[in-house]
Amino acid sequence: MPATYLVSIVILGITIVPLLFVFLDGASSNQQLGSNSIGLPHPWVWSNYGSILTTAPFWQFLGNSALIAVVATTLAVVLGSMAAFALSRYDFRGREFYYTLFITGLLFPIVIAALPLFALLQDLGLLDSWLGVALPEAAFALPITMLILRPFMRAIPGDLEDAALVDGAGRLRFFVQILIPLCKPALVTVSLLAFVTSWNQFLLPLLVFTTQSNFTLPVGVSVYQSTYSSNTALILAFTMLAAAPALAVFVFAERYLVAGAAGAVKG
Repeated sequence: MPATYLVSIVILGITIVPLLFVFLDGASSNQQLGSNSIGLPHPWVWSNYGSILTTAPFWQFLGNSALIAVVATTLAVVLGSMAAFALSRYDFRGREFYYTLFITGLLFPIVIAALPLFALLQDLGLLDSWLGVALPEAAFALPITMLILRPFMRAIPGDLEDAALVDGAGRLRFFVQILIPLCKPALVTVSLLAFVTSWNQFLLPLLVFTTQSNFTLPVGVSVYQSTYSSNTALILAFTMLAAAPALAVFVFAERYLVAGAAGAVKG
């Protein structure tokens, strides 16, 4: 047990310490960073965060990221839950083949598919459109969504479905009113994973968008870095603010993430 705690503390430190330094350095001046980059700010320069929060580009980037992340997450969860329902509760020829085909998507990260995906979006006229980012992100989120939801749904007793059918509930009603509420931990887990992945996505928005007003926050960080290359503290403050929404969502849904992952493993 002590070894487990030690490993947990090490992992927590590796995760938290860099974020803590970004936050502290974002509240420092460039002179303070030059003299002591690992110390506490003295005095605290909150104007770095204030100047970013009062600029229109930040909120524009934030709105773009939120729109794309919400649409991509919604599509991935809705489509993934329906597919997982069919592949977990129905017996039909080729079921395992189709499930394997879905999961194979985990072997192809978006970096590998960047060039053909760019050509496809160009043919569809979706370049420089938020749909050109949201739709591929939803598609790439489907494999992990299926991987978690299918075993979770299979673990729901078949007797419960039989009882619902006897009471007059169709399969669709069983899916919406009974199965989905029972799968809440797993649904929150896949929603969180899809949202955070979409929020942090950099390559796809960079390829699709050409107009700065359409940029998401990760791309906005690179724009900010090139614009204020000499102001390191301001860049770090922008980076911290860009990561804050995803961190807040993760902290809020952390208990559901653990429950959903555990349920998927047991299933």
